[in-house]
Amino acid sequence: MKVEMLCTTDDPVDDLKHHQQIKKNNISPKVLPGFRPDKIFGINTEDYLDYLNTLSYSSGVSINSLQTLLDALKSRITYFHKNGCRISDHGLEYTYASDFTLQAVDSSLKKRISGETISKEEALAFNSCVLFELFVMYHENGWTQQLHLGALRGNNQKLNEQLGADVGCDSIGDFAQAKNLSKLLGKLNSSDKLTQTIIYNLNPAMNEVFASMPGNFNSSKVEIQWGTAWWFLDQKDGMETQMKALSNMGLLSRFIGMLTDSRSFMSFPRHEYFRRLLCNMIANDINQGLLPNDLPFFGKMIQDICYNNLKNFLKLKD
Repeated sequence: MKVEMLCTTDDPVDDLKHHQQIKKNNISPKVLPGFRPDKIFGINTEDYLDYLNTLSYSSGVSINSLQTLLDALKSRITYFHKNGCRISDHGLEYTYASDFTLQAVDSSLKKRISGETISKEEALAFNSCVLFELFVMYHENGWTQQLHLGALRGNNQKLNEQLGADVGCDSIGDFAQAKNLSKLLGKLNSSDKLTQTIIYNLNPAMNEVFASMPGNFNSSKVEIQWGTAWWFLDQKDGMETQMKALSNMGLLSRFIGMLTDSRSFMSFPRHEYFRRLLCNMIANDINQGLLPNDLPFFGKMIQDICYNNLKNFLKLKD
């Protein structure tokens, strides 16, 4: 499959020892960590305080306030960076972008640490604050950040009770996306803290929203990309619909191509499947006279979409 590099999905508390072993033994392809701090946003979950204790242990920072929590996360980001990480990922129902003050968020976290449950509004303010601060840290480290938005998880409550969380029964959600996503990206952009960003939608009704959002914030310094069709949309119709919407409302030639996030080596052929669909789409337009019959030009464009664009986007050194 000629794989050069792949990234894993790692919690901030992971010790990354397997990555260190791979690097030490100079194993090919490159395997780099990906920072996935989803658990930090479950502030009202039953095991949240246990997770904070684990984060405290892995970071060496005693977490008893908002500032110490941010210090612990920053410590782990530094550790991940030293171990080759250059990308983060967030799997959220929708972007957290509520208004907040640091003092109020600090008070909410201290209340939760004391064993109390905080209100939904306090939790949203906490998550909005932490997400913003994490995105600032990613900018400081020159990382690429990703947002996977729109999954409604754990729908079968009976099965959850029998087997626990993350056992399946997930589906497409119908959450509002545009306003909060725009608010967060705009706040980061206004403070010059916006880094390379990839956004993914799970609800196909949001295709045009996600196709048109990146253009609001792209500049000579930073690029926002609408990522490939994801999860339930990762099939023939979903991929073709995503690329057609991007071609209609964005710039297909800048597209960074296929993502394989199933965490399975058997999923590598998806990239070949994507390439065939892309080639067929361009060829059909040429045959219909919608595009000029310039095979060198479109051949180079397809090569860029399938390889060069992502490599340049991530700004990785060979």
